[in-house]
Amino acid sequence: MSGIGRASVLIGAGTIVSRLTGFLRAVVLVAAVGSVGSRAGDAFSTANQLPNNIYAIISTGLLTAVIVPQIVKASSHQDGGRAFISKVFTLGTVVLLATTLLATLAAPWLVQLYAPDYTPEQLALTTTFAYWCLPQIFFYGLYALVGEALNARRVYGPFTWAPIVNNVVSIAGFVGFILLFGGPVTDPVGWTPDMIALLAGTATLGIIVQAAILLFFWRRTGLHVRPDFRWRGVGLNHIAKLAGWTFLMVVAGQLAGLVQSRVLSPASGEGPAAAASANAWLLFMLPYSIIVLSIGTPYFTQLSEHASAGRDDDVRADIGRSIRTLGVFIVIAAFALAAAAVPASRIFTNSASEAVAAAWVLLAFLVGLIPLAVLFVIQRSFYAYNDTRTPFFFTLVQCAIVVATALVAQALLTADFLAAGVALGQSLASIVQVILATWLLQRRLGSLAIGSWMLSLARFVLAAVPAAAAGWAVFLWFGGADGWTASTPLLGALGAAVIGTVAIAVYVGFLALLRAPELSVAMGLVRRFLPGRR
Repeated sequence: MSGIGRASVLIGAGTIVSRLTGFLRAVVLVAAVGSVGSRAGDAFSTANQLPNNIYAIISTGLLTAVIVPQIVKASSHQDGGRAFISKVFTLGTVVLLATTLLATLAAPWLVQLYAPDYTPEQLALTTTFAYWCLPQIFFYGLYALVGEALNARRVYGPFTWAPIVNNVVSIAGFVGFILLFGGPVTDPVGWTPDMIALLAGTATLGIIVQAAILLFFWRRTGLHVRPDFRWRGVGLNHIAKLAGWTFLMVVAGQLAGLVQSRVLSPASGEGPAAAASANAWLLFMLPYSIIVLSIGTPYFTQLSEHASAGRDDDVRADIGRSIRTLGVFIVIAAFALAAAAVPASRIFTNSASEAVAAAWVLLAFLVGLIPLAVLFVIQRSFYAYNDTRTPFFFTLVQCAIVVATALVAQALLTADFLAAGVALGQSLASIVQVILATWLLQRRLGSLAIGSWMLSLARFVLAAVPAAAAGWAVFLWFGGADGWTASTPLLGALGAAVIGTVAIAVYVGFLALLRAPELSVAMGLVRRFLPGRR
């Protein structure tokens, strides 16, 4: 556990700094191109999301689900996994180059596919942005490939800290855009080649630097990689079979995301749409990244080792322990962020009214935060047993619900609440998905002691409700949406921090009153972040 604790702190600290600089990046971007009601902002958000969508197939699908467990296994080979890594990296580079080239050539078709209801001027701007952004695919993939290999060899830090440099590069470029061209520039008409090159070129340059930095840390793995096009003999056929299901799973997720994007495109210029949803997702992902990824990633490596050794009892113990540890943090994060939804949303908007509109999107996403944290553990438990087939089927159910709820939102809601309806549908789909996934995992492994960790989650929620109420009371005391916490982005961040601090303090107090055993574990992890602690 001490090794997991140290790795969690390293990943968590890097993630916090990365997310904070990412927040600053988003604030500067909003100042440059706007958010709610900005057609130019939605154009850039759509174009810059395209390489992320393809990266998701590479990272969330193939790498996390397949490569990490296989590298753990390959480490026991006589050569320490060198031949395996060389072949995988050679194959990965070829696939990345081909995918990047094809996607860039298909930029006009991709833009039309994702945003069919944009105006002609907006479509033209989005397409031009896409030509600049789609080369990011190769560097996202390289970053993921090298980073996951580092994680599998228990070199956790660089993968988490590299995005900070990406954010710094982007911030510098976006600030330069504002100094040269003013802001926010929300109209898609009148963009010059210099404006487009500076904004989108900066975004791509940041990803290039992010990937390049990881290469400096490769020596820590002890592996010597060389080009190797002989892709037979080290289990790549087995990987291909495993990756087939994860590929289909992520494709299903991307198709569901495509439907969401198409549903949102008519709201651009009228209410929260692509840019506002992306910023709400950024807020939503802050606790998920800091808490779930920092604690869960080291658990996943350990869980993979236990599963590989056939130690099912240890795997079941890992599952329960990780869910309880994640839960004590993620529950208060969800409730505190809900209480501070308006000030937090003000960070990425240009007025209080825009913040209120965007807050509904954030609240809808937050409904699914706790289930998504549990799903992280459950889904990766299947991956640890090289089972990618089962996750495909329960993810397919989730995607079907996402599509259905997005279409219902399109039919029933106005532009002001369309993005919130789409987000709520995604949260409801996540709830169904985690219930189904947990049932299927229990059928495979036997009793998961679900009642035990569900009781812990219920205890956390019981403490979080009055904590959120206290945070909301502070928000109202500060004047609500008309008060100082929604007056500027900086004060919005300060207000959200104050509200969150009050909520956390009340939460800790109630957990102490309830004598929650997980509180001591949580406090131990927190103390590791304090200066001078190890």
